[in-house]
Amino acid sequence: MKCIETRIGELCFTHDFIDGYPTDETVDKLYDEINFQRACQVYLWAIPIVSFAQWQYAHEQTLGAENGDIVYYPTYASKLGLLTANATTPYAASFIDLADTGPVVVEMPPAEVRGAMHDMWQIAIAPLTEPGKYVFYAPGTPRPTVPEDIAEERIFEATTNSVFFGIRLMSDSRIQRRKDLSAIKIYPLGATSEETRVIRLTNEEWQGWQPRGIEYFKRLAHILKREPVDERDRFFHAMLKPLGITHEKGFRANEAQREILTEAALVGEAMAKANDFSKRLEAAHYVENSHWELATVSPASQRWDDYEALDGRAAWFYEAVTNDDAMQSTVPCTDQIYLGAYKDADGDWLDGGTTYRLRLPLDVPFFDGENIDACGCGTEGAKPGFWSVTVYDVSTRCLIENDALIGDCSSKTEGLQVNTEENLVDIYFGPNQPKDLKTNWIPTVPEQAWFAYFRLYSPTEAYFARTWVLPDIEKLV
Repeated sequence: MKCIETRIGELCFTHDFIDGYPTDETVDKLYDEINFQRACQVYLWAIPIVSFAQWQYAHEQTLGAENGDIVYYPTYASKLGLLTANATTPYAASFIDLADTGPVVVEMPPAEVRGAMHDMWQIAIAPLTEPGKYVFYAPGTPRPTVPEDIAEERIFEATTNSVFFGIRLMSDSRIQRRKDLSAIKIYPLGATSEETRVIRLTNEEWQGWQPRGIEYFKRLAHILKREPVDERDRFFHAMLKPLGITHEKGFRANEAQREILTEAALVGEAMAKANDFSKRLEAAHYVENSHWELATVSPASQRWDDYEALDGRAAWFYEAVTNDDAMQSTVPCTDQIYLGAYKDADGDWLDGGTTYRLRLPLDVPFFDGENIDACGCGTEGAKPGFWSVTVYDVSTRCLIENDALIGDCSSKTEGLQVNTEENLVDIYFGPNQPKDLKTNWIPTVPEQAWFAYFRLYSPTEAYFARTWVLPDIEKLV
């Protein structure tokens, strides 16, 4: 056989190779293909850190936050830039550059919050749900000496120079949430614990999803230059070097390299979409014949026993931010669970111009503060929770931006109407409001694909035993 057809075109051993050696033209062709394939794989590998780098960039350049300032997201409009935000509870977030500040103290009040400190790869460093003082210091720097009122087990060496503080304020009282937020303090170790600056958003426009095109790799180069190289990532840094991106110099791509990176950003995101919206990961399985799946498909450590969770973390962090053990509850009546749906009961992609219905049985398995028997034998640490259904735009993976700025229904929704005859809550999705069912309707936008999350805060035993199964979203004719 003198010529063969391959994925990169025809290779002929009569003119592409001379006595087995590749010609200069063939060498160039093959190196271009090597670089392109590597750039696509780098795209998938880098999704977690580019996502956080983009959010940090937005905090500083768009929202005006300085090192250690808290940005508060209390409204639907304020969360429109945030990947798969919960529309029901407010967020408070801060990026802290430990290389600039030195060791930092975080004071948490006795408050109803859920969240953690993460590194820039979105790996949790420590939960922040218990009151008291926590200390975080930059990787490779000496462990700091701390005052006696800070416990040794609350001193953490970060794995990246920048870290992310992120919590949800869970109180139903707006006044209480404000008190809780004002009591949180972030300051350098040794400084006075003055009130931390809080930037309260209203309807500011900002982008938290990963940038597209060449900007994706520019954002990656910028953050990689500021952060240490993890041993697990050294091969990916080697892949980046022929593309004009190095840890030492950042982004130095020439015209030919830029051309490859621009195309790879397009193909890499297309791969990310397939990897996310049509997962081939066993860990995503919910129940047989269901189009719901477990949205978080990577361990919080991003590491399985014998390999790194490359595809799992790429799938999750393409559409979401942060991951810790609390987001993958294993104990009834604690933490939370996320289920995602991208297709309806017929197996068709969810479409903004079509009307759908979710027939939700009333016995949703969450701990409401009273049904302690539903927790099984594991009642220690039980915290009241809720359920919610939220709709997101496929293009941005952020809350759907409809005219009403309504993107969810939940057990907290005022006036939610119940179908008492069938013991159901019917939730509708579509461009037109069902008659007399405004509170049960999430408006969608024609020609804008969407997907849904079903969140269970403090799921009960029925969820884990699968004696309660979430129905599929049905298309209505």
